[in-house]
Amino acid sequence: MPDFSRVIARLDSAGLLPQLLRAHRGIEKEALRVDRAGHLAMTPHPAALGAALSHPYITTDFAEALLELITPVFEARNPTLDFLVDLHSWVAQQLEDEMLWVASMPCQLPDPGEIPIAEYGPSNLGRMKHIYRVGLSWRYGRAMQTIAGIHYNFSPGDDFWPAYREFRKSRGDVTAFRSASYMALVRNFRRHVWLLIYLFGASPGVCGTFLKGRAHELEPLDTHSYYLPWATSLRMSGLGYQNNNQASVNVCYNTLDTYLQSLRDAISTPFPEYTKIGVRVDGEYRQLNDSILQIENEYYSVVRPKRVTRRGERPVHALAERGVEYIEVRCMDLDPFQPLGIDSTTTDFLDLFLWYCLLADSPFMEPEDCHRAARNQVLVVEEGRRPGLQLETDGDSRELTDMAAELLAEIDALAAALDGLESGTRYRDAVALQQDKLRDSELTPSGRTLREMRDGRLSFGEFGMAMSEKHDAWLREREIDPAMAQRLEQEVGDSIARARALEEGDDVDFERYLEAYFSQ
Repeated sequence: MPDFSRVIARLDSAGLLPQLLRAHRGIEKEALRVDRAGHLAMTPHPAALGAALSHPYITTDFAEALLELITPVFEARNPTLDFLVDLHSWVAQQLEDEMLWVASMPCQLPDPGEIPIAEYGPSNLGRMKHIYRVGLSWRYGRAMQTIAGIHYNFSPGDDFWPAYREFRKSRGDVTAFRSASYMALVRNFRRHVWLLIYLFGASPGVCGTFLKGRAHELEPLDTHSYYLPWATSLRMSGLGYQNNNQASVNVCYNTLDTYLQSLRDAISTPFPEYTKIGVRVDGEYRQLNDSILQIENEYYSVVRPKRVTRRGERPVHALAERGVEYIEVRCMDLDPFQPLGIDSTTTDFLDLFLWYCLLADSPFMEPEDCHRAARNQVLVVEEGRRPGLQLETDGDSRELTDMAAELLAEIDALAAALDGLESGTRYRDAVALQQDKLRDSELTPSGRTLREMRDGRLSFGEFGMAMSEKHDAWLREREIDPAMAQRLEQEVGDSIARARALEEGDDVDFERYLEAYFSQ
């Protein structure tokens, strides 16, 4: 690997370093609603939060109880988190006898078949969203779909791309160059994602109710909890979003075209196991289709190249027509020690990590490179804190701590350059905290979680409840910016009106709506 400090020096000479301080960021934070006993809320999406189908900031994911809080995109770091904390506080204050669960792995669950799937009303769009989730329940089970996380959306500013194209001496148009650069970022992200999982994984254990009826190799921690002693993120394990059902999906990230073709193939190729389920049985939809993937979003990747879609537009169509617009990071667990599940130090490090993935050399990945990256990811998910753990390299293996130290040193050089522009220490401070975790794995969120459970003799559910109650009290006591509170109150009525307008505006039946959607 070329010395990354030389890349930084060249960026500085070209006057590009200040552009790195002007990235755009957005956060999508998922969290389960639970009752005061720590059980999954069985109530419908609260009317006080507006319409989940059409609210810009508050919606649901798979389950009716799985809230998703969405910030707008901001150029600076602080406004993103400021918006999220006000949004989070406002939502907490609307929930009467419920609160938000702080952990990625779910609370006490009922029998899986009793978990309510999210509803979005009778509009064609609302029906499609619901049926897609019904399909997920048939394919993967409802319990797995109650897992929560944080998605971090990142993009350099528009002014960055023409200057960076000049820096890279590219002759292609800016749109094609931007997409190719984002795909290079994604490849490096996949190579190095194990580092984020080690540093920020926060799900080493689960509640026994999550495992009901499922084969697993976890060890009992107590009569109610299971874990792996060195695990970092069971959310990213075979029990969660690295599900074996998707083993046949071979997505190639070498170019945007190969990526899109991989997804098109998966969406158009029937999967025998799903064909047996049936698409429409006795007049009721069980899934949108019987393909390997119903739609693009079903593919559970650690990172996605994305573009904002127009109403009714497929993601593959938007990307093919207008190129990649931003990157969505999907491997981040909720940090149960943070009221929002994430803090500014983490977002600062994520920015550095993503800039590094974009700016460092990123050769195409051959199939063996992809398999190696996947194997390393599994190792860190299940055994990341094990002393002396070895990861695979090209034809060899090395200790995780040595590989991580080298990566952090490269990222620290970038942090020092950016801190020099601001005459501060915020970026190097963020890296230093991660270096501390490398020296002592007990400082990682997964290590802290297990220590809290053991020292306090707490089950996973008891630990989750203690942290949930603590953060809920803090969120409920916070004073929300009055303008923000008014904005959110206005959106309740506006979102309901938009949902009704969608219902009234449908001019084709649902079957023709689906046919038109998949014909793009």
